[in-house]
Amino acid sequence: MTADRHLDRLRPAAARLARFTGRTLRGEWHAIVVDPVRQLARRGLSGLLLAFVAAFGVIFFHDIAQHPTGAVWVTRLGGVKADLPLWLSLLRTPVSLYVPALDLPVWAGITQLFLAFALAELTLGRSRTLAIAYATTLAGTLVARLMIAIGPGWSGLGLPAACGQVLDTGPSAAVVGLFTYLSVVRRAPVVFTLTGGSMVWESIAVPNLAGREHLIAVGSAVVLGLLHGRRAQLRALGRSLLPTRTPGPSPTAPTAPTAPTAPTAPTAPTAPTAPTAPTAPTAPQASPVLPVTASATVPAPASPHPTSGRTPMTSLER
Repeated sequence: MTADRHLDRLRPAAARLARFTGRTLRGEWHAIVVDPVRQLARRGLSGLLLAFVAAFGVIFFHDIAQHPTGAVWVTRLGGVKADLPLWLSLLRTPVSLYVPALDLPVWAGITQLFLAFALAELTLGRSRTLAIAYATTLAGTLVARLMIAIGPGWSGLGLPAACGQVLDTGPSAAVVGLFTYLSVVRRAPVVFTLTGGSMVWESIAVPNLAGREHLIAVGSAVVLGLLHGRRAQLRALGRSLLPTRTPGPSPTAPTAPTAPTAPTAPTAPTAPTAPTAPTAPTAPQASPVLPVTASATVPAPASPHPTSGRTPMTSLER
């Protein structure tokens, strides 16, 4: 009975795990295989331009390097070493992507190279594919120089100075970086385990310069994949970290001194006026005499003689 109870408890967990695994594999199949195939059917062979260029570039430089004179020119154009000046290493890094490594088989690596660039170009586009490939390769080259500069020790982080003379070429770091970036962006744990896990095992089994660079490429691709699609958040974070400037009072420009006014000329004194001569007294003028016209005057009626205290009698009283 106890064993049956344990089996009854494990069956739901196993069923959930099986469903989760099925959903994950189905989603990864669509993200890594189905969607790129659809893009290829829509765009045609033009969607594989970077893959063809990378594959033919490695074949071209491999054939040239088979001759002594060609090997010299390949080294001058794309040979990167840690003991070279930094500016020269940076100048040769883009060409070093097409120069095959000495200790890796060329024809076996071309298949991985073509597949990595093809999937990345169909999924991410040409510009981002080139940016990720170059960034991961450059990160591996620069960090390897730093490890050599540190020297042996530091808990196995540093490398001996003899590694600075090893030819550091090949597209392997770009291939690993593209596969890792795709697995992070498209949520593909199986692809991530096959690429990142194999690089970790390689660095443990064979602790050389190439293994360290592959690990650095994987780490840088993981960081770039986690930052994918977060441009607005990164801009907001950068603005928040910058010191804010409070606008202060704007200084007023000094006013230019006014030019002194020219003194006014004094007014000339007015000449004294000459005294006027006294005027002769004028004779009084006679008022005009109006002519008197003869007119008949009517005498005024005589007023009745007043009597003291009596009123005149009427004819009836008489």
